[in-house]
Amino acid sequence: MAERDSVYRYSADVYSSKPAERPESLPSQGTPAKSPQITMRKYEAKSGSLFTVILVSALAAALLGTVIYSLNRRNTMYSKVSALNSELNLAEAENVRLQSELESQMSAKNIEDYAENVLGMKKVDSSQIKYIEIQTDDVVSIPQQDESILGKVKSFFEHCVEYFRG
Repeated sequence: MAERDSVYRYSADVYSSKPAERPESLPSQGTPAKSPQITMRKYEAKSGSLFTVILVSALAAALLGTVIYSLNRRNTMYSKVSALNSELNLAEAENVRLQSELESQMSAKNIEDYAENVLGMKKVDSSQIKYIEIQTDDVVSIPQQDESILGKVKSFFEHCVEYFRG
């Protein structure tokens, strides 16, 4: 132990600004130097460190699993949205086709053909048309009805209100 201390003292003196003093216990330059004894110390793990490592590892695994799950859900939703968008595009195209088909069926020519062929109707000729003349005026007159007592009182108050309003 004393030998080791002197070695350390000697090495500290090498770096100092004072002239170094050689201790007597150091070997001379002609003899080979003994290698210093190196001892290895074992540091035992603290009692809570294993639990901490396991807890941190479990937390990291849970976070990784959560990230993977959320990415999977996002990709699933994106695929559902794209499938529904393609279904919407197909429905819109079908709607356009059906609208054009409906418009073509509602033309006057198609209606006439349907009436003649399916319903058995025929065009009206001039011999089937009959004209009716009405000899009344265009004005309709409604005879004045007798009012009840309540109606007469009401009309009296209405006339009074009109008179005072001006």
